[in-house]
Amino acid sequence: MIKDISNLQVKLQALLQTQQTLDNQGKIADYIPALAKVSANHIGVCVATIDGKIAGAGDHQVAFSIQSISKVFGLVMAMNRIGEDLWQRVNMEPSGQPFNSIIQLEWEKGIPRNPVINAGALLIADVLASHFSASKLAFLSFMRKLSGDESVYIDNNVYQSELSHGNRNAAMAYLMKSFGNIEAEIPDVLSQYFTQCSIAMSCEQLAKSLLFLANKGIDPRTKNVICSPKDAHRVNAILSTSGMYDQSGEFAFSIGLPAKSGVGGGIVAIVPNYGVICTWSPLLNKFGNSVVGTNLVASLAEKLGLSIYH
Repeated sequence: MIKDISNLQVKLQALLQTQQTLDNQGKIADYIPALAKVSANHIGVCVATIDGKIAGAGDHQVAFSIQSISKVFGLVMAMNRIGEDLWQRVNMEPSGQPFNSIIQLEWEKGIPRNPVINAGALLIADVLASHFSASKLAFLSFMRKLSGDESVYIDNNVYQSELSHGNRNAAMAYLMKSFGNIEAEIPDVLSQYFTQCSIAMSCEQLAKSLLFLANKGIDPRTKNVICSPKDAHRVNAILSTSGMYDQSGEFAFSIGLPAKSGVGGGIVAIVPNYGVICTWSPLLNKFGNSVVGTNLVASLAEKLGLSIYH
């Protein structure tokens, strides 16, 4: 474990400078109009360690739309609420199909392949909407608790944008309901899902929020048990195999960390027994992962020897 946080700060600054030339590579997720308005020039990186150190560089304290990174938190809430019953309704296998595939969902009779593709996340949103009396508020409260920051908020512009352009997600939700795998009303499920995706957080807030996954389910700052060690293991395993969309295998092969990306340009990578890396840069590659963010995580993992497979 790195003890000299100032040295890590210097490393992060230097890494950001090496990525400047990649600024013009990739494409912003313009299919969500609110995201299309975000400047492509943002770059931020933050590392939070389980022994309480925080180092960041660039725009690491600027809030952005976390999008699919929210699926990690929804999954933990659902596991905590309904336990083993969850795995009767969603599988834990890599999909091998685009993250928003309807064809696969039809083939597999409304059972999503894993909780971090869109169909799986909609199923999780249904669990939350069905088992919490105020599920959207419960989700926001969970995020504020984990980050230790009451300023975490839902970006209503992004929410409305998602709601207006969410027909494919609606199609998946209705298909699952036709197979009997959705309990709540579809508008409630979609509202829950889009609310989660519309939460705005910074790299620093996200890195702090996920420290429990690097520490066997225990928040190292508060000592609160967020989930069991077994469930922390399960979430990390799912992120290793499926968290980076269709690039998950390549990411595991070349970088070797459980990770989750979002089309807002964020990436979180869990380093068990060490901490969390979070990056943000809005330009995405063909898989929907941040070009600069992927490079930053790869560089950090290599420089610091953080791969779980070492």
